[in-house]
Amino acid sequence: MLNWSSKDITLFNAEREYIDTAVIPLMHVALDDGIKRAAEQGEFIQLLSVHLERQFKGRILVLPPFTYFKEPDYKRDELIDWSKRAKEAGFSYVFYLTSDPKWKALNKDLLGSLIYIPSIPLENMDEHYKHSVIDNQLKSLIEDIIKAWQIEND
Repeated sequence: MLNWSSKDITLFNAEREYIDTAVIPLMHVALDDGIKRAAEQGEFIQLLSVHLERQFKGRILVLPPFTYFKEPDYKRDELIDWSKRAKEAGFSYVFYLTSDPKWKALNKDLLGSLIYIPSIPLENMDEHYKHSVIDNQLKSLIEDIIKAWQIEND
């Protein structure tokens, strides 16, 4: 699995010519009344990212989460900069994963493909069921990514 660790980045560097897709998880951080919801969304997106990376081992690199406190529009330019840097580094595709519906309004401004997936509270699920739920969500996510790859290649 390629992730943000020195061991996995060594593997990424060795196989860089095949890894053309960067995935940026978008994670809202809240310290007010929305803290629990933000944590649920973050947990969901992190688990989804790990499972996605396993499915496309050798094709994608999941970057560290892009975290933000304020509304997404305050961070739009910074996220666009991340995308530009990913493109400059040779990634042909950039996907953003989020459970925050506020990003959908900014989709047209971004330099990658926004994939919005409503989070499912995982707090009270046992580990086996939690991973089963994530795997079910992963199916539609995989379809979205494959469609985007195909559109670019047509």
